[in-house]
Amino acid sequence: MIAIEKLRAEVTTANVLSPLRVLSASGQLGYGVPETAFNEGVKRKPHFIGCDMGSIDPGPYYLGSGQIATSDAQTRGDLTTVLRGARSIDVPLIIGTAGCAGASPHLDTVLAMVRDIAREEGLHFKLASIRADMPRDAVKRAIRSGKVRPLGAIPALTESDVDASTQLVGQMGIEAFQRALNAGADVVIAGRACDTAVYAAIPGMLGYPLGPAMHMAKIVECASLCTTPGGRDALLGTLDAQGNGSFIVDSMNPIRNASPMSVAAHSLYEQGDPYRVYEPEGTLHVDTARYEQLDVHRCCISGARWEPATQFTVKIEGAAKVGERALMLAGCADPRAIAAMKEILPAVEKTVRELTAKTVTEKFEVYHRVYGIDGVFNWPSPPATMPREVFVMVEIIAQTAAAAKSVATVFKQFLLHHGFPGRISTGGNLAFPFTPPEVVTGPAYRFSAYHVMEANDLPALFPVSVESL
Repeated sequence: MIAIEKLRAEVTTANVLSPLRVLSASGQLGYGVPETAFNEGVKRKPHFIGCDMGSIDPGPYYLGSGQIATSDAQTRGDLTTVLRGARSIDVPLIIGTAGCAGASPHLDTVLAMVRDIAREEGLHFKLASIRADMPRDAVKRAIRSGKVRPLGAIPALTESDVDASTQLVGQMGIEAFQRALNAGADVVIAGRACDTAVYAAIPGMLGYPLGPAMHMAKIVECASLCTTPGGRDALLGTLDAQGNGSFIVDSMNPIRNASPMSVAAHSLYEQGDPYRVYEPEGTLHVDTARYEQLDVHRCCISGARWEPATQFTVKIEGAAKVGERALMLAGCADPRAIAAMKEILPAVEKTVRELTAKTVTEKFEVYHRVYGIDGVFNWPSPPATMPREVFVMVEIIAQTAAAAKSVATVFKQFLLHHGFPGRISTGGNLAFPFTPPEVVTGPAYRFSAYHVMEANDLPALFPVSVESL
């Protein structure tokens, strides 16, 4: 009997579904799994274990480069922990967005680790993998048919954007995970996926109401982040099918308590709309949700509604290389220099461009950020009172690393000695945190796709492969 059918038999009695226990092992695998809380969760005998591995939060570099965001050693350790835990109680393990960004290079890296761990640990199971790389011809056809729209105030996607993307992925929903489980998988490792799909696919297969199931998935996907004080410890969600459905959240760390306020606040996490969560297969409505304190540690949630989509959609993400990056880093505590920094930096840039015109023949871009004044946000006006010290970061992007470093080096020297009104000293207006103050960071990427595409054939976009280990 395959894992999903075994689970169906376990939770079904006389056509009535018993409460389903779901263990969220980690908000993002690869950053460490607190083992005391995880082991406590395993002791509660969850029906399956889930964990997400990725996010778009780290920016376009990891997607574009194909590199995983976490260290190999930590990632391998976390994978070992959750694999051991799931196999010790013989329950499915579901992992989404492998290797941070979920493209084939990330998925292949994680799959190789899992195969090594299985061999070293003597673990045997059926492993399903799900690719999330978007067929580029299909995306281009969708663009030509007007079936792709931007997410937010960004330009429309073009066919040249598709061609420029080093990696192009789509976010799968519950459908792909359900196909993998129906194919007999004990462990599912997916490319780019909706966080909720990791936790809602199995409840949806078993017949639990999708409103509470999706809402539970939304809450538990970051483990104990929905508690006070928020943390990364394992979180147990218990889904009840009775009535219109409800679920209980219970952190496996006793110092973290779920309250109506902390759980409701997490319903808004990463959402532009506080009342609706849009998924490939439909929309979760949480405006009717109710939050009830069960005791000091646990909260019960009910009332969310699920609206199936009349048109499936897939969020697509792409990253394209824009060049090589170098940084010039410095601090400043000279009040006169700080007050004049808005004028100093463009003036230095002008000088640098003139001086490097013959030696750096390729095009390059320069970006200035002054942390303490406008490093995080481009404020329309300076602060009423200038800070006593600031940190200056000058970013150079060129086609080659040598060119980027050359510009950064010249910029450093002329910024160090730039004359400005009121200057007292010809040097010492900057402090370098280390030497050299120019840092070559490697390839720079931009998001080339952050759009939603209509899709009629989800299985064609997210192929499943199954192997026995």
